[in-house]
Amino acid sequence: MSEQLTAALQAMSYWELAAVVLGIAYLLLVVQESLWCWYAAFISTSIFLYLFWDVNLIMESALQVYYLMMAVYGWWHWRAGKPNGAEKAEELAITTWSPRTHLVAIAGVLVASLISAELLKYYTQAALPLLDSFTTWGSILTTWMVTRKILENWLYWLVIDSVSIYLYLDRGLYLTALLFMAYIVIVIIGYRKWLLHYRQTPS
Repeated sequence: MSEQLTAALQAMSYWELAAVVLGIAYLLLVVQESLWCWYAAFISTSIFLYLFWDVNLIMESALQVYYLMMAVYGWWHWRAGKPNGAEKAEELAITTWSPRTHLVAIAGVLVASLISAELLKYYTQAALPLLDSFTTWGSILTTWMVTRKILENWLYWLVIDSVSIYLYLDRGLYLTALLFMAYIVIVIIGYRKWLLHYRQTPS
């Protein structure tokens, strides 16, 4: 496995490296509730959009288009009402969802995953279509949760990133799996930091 990881590192282009670094920077900046996270997200996603399109990963390319739109929306939503374009998005408070909202959201992701998995089985040769669909639809929902500063987005990411690690290991994408392992560490730190901030915010 170490030889495969070394080969993956050697094959990684400078553009891919830049996208990975900016992706990590995005998550670290989200932890800090910094408006700069959306700049990092936009540039990283733009690079990934080009890379995925270049290797004919059409669905992944389409997902990057969604991420681009969410980067713009997240920047606008976090910045709204903040005077002089200040960096910290303190005007947008961290909020939580009710159990019912979570149930509806999770059910929606599962239903969409089952439908798209069946379509992938029928029309494509996709590997692990159900898990692949789950991570895609889960990422779409959870990215929107980040733009709204919903506290539980970190818990959603914990599940999605864990499943993604399995997918990437199954496909031999060891470098990407290693990246998502780092994401899990950041997600845990992010949840604890946001939870502390949420508890300290007056009701």
